[in-house]
Amino acid sequence: MTSTSLSNASSNDLSNKSALTLSTPSYADIQSIVADDFKIMDRQVFGSLDSKVQLVMSVSQHVINAGGKRMRPLITLLCSRMFNDNPSEQSMHLAAITEMLHTATLVHDDVIDESNQRRGKPTANATWDNATAVLVGDYLIARAFNLLVGFQSLPLLQLFSDGTCDIAEGEVLQLQHQHNPEATENDYLRIIDGKTSRLFMMATQGAAILQGQNQHLPALADFGQHFGNAFQIIDDVLDYSGDSELMGKNLGDDLAEGKPTLPTIKALELLETSNPEGYKQLRIAVQTGKTPDADQLIELVRGSGSLDYCKQRALDETKLAQQALSTLPDNCYRQGLYQLTELASARLV
Repeated sequence: MTSTSLSNASSNDLSNKSALTLSTPSYADIQSIVADDFKIMDRQVFGSLDSKVQLVMSVSQHVINAGGKRMRPLITLLCSRMFNDNPSEQSMHLAAITEMLHTATLVHDDVIDESNQRRGKPTANATWDNATAVLVGDYLIARAFNLLVGFQSLPLLQLFSDGTCDIAEGEVLQLQHQHNPEATENDYLRIIDGKTSRLFMMATQGAAILQGQNQHLPALADFGQHFGNAFQIIDDVLDYSGDSELMGKNLGDDLAEGKPTLPTIKALELLETSNPEGYKQLRIAVQTGKTPDADQLIELVRGSGSLDYCKQRALDETKLAQQALSTLPDNCYRQGLYQLTELASARLV
């Protein structure tokens, strides 16, 4: 699938964001819709670890404890209930496996980025070492697939094996374009389709396969892809405009790491004609990863108009995700998925 943009996005979208934040439920409110399922799933994330090697268990528990809000498994639980409003042990188990895979990708990301902290807590590679972190990340992926076999569902195994390959390819593609000032928006979309959006798609479609709702797979793929795209674009915008304490990293870290994010790509495009000297400075920073005056570079990106463009792209992707929900069963669980998209967009305010 390829990402598309809305041809006639409302010009009032950005100005309406303040009103949105007043009406959007909190993450806890959305989670409460499937509170009992979520509690069981959360326990299963830990209960599914089964290594005879103590170091594997220690590192795995460390990285899972440092995990975030469990958004991807929450999506699986909402989708499952949307199709069948009854507790599903299989769906809870699949949600836990999805979180295990997500955790593995974060562990590998931290090694690649040489990160010392994630969400304000020490990373596995900082607490132990790179080799240990990589191997435990490998274990989590292997364990996830070991558990997937238990479903005895070839379509489900195919979905997750294809998706995991796409995630790995997205990460490699990002490495390929690291410190490349010639990276394009299309390159960026290919990267985030793999490294971010694919797992959102797996989280939604896996629930449908378990519930025998294959007719909804295309709509769920659209939702997962566009919501994942929006989520990543918003994250990348916040790298230039967010609260470093809330994000658990410094502003401009992506630039210092030479990551080809949309704000940087668009800023280079806009500065090339509007501010040639600024363009040259930003281009050198992307190529070298040297940002001695990070604040000045951040202001260059902000002043270029790039962030306004990226915010609108994120809102376009959010609308496409919301539109994809329109053909799915209309109930409180679908509303929960819709509210997750609103909650993500509210971070732009």
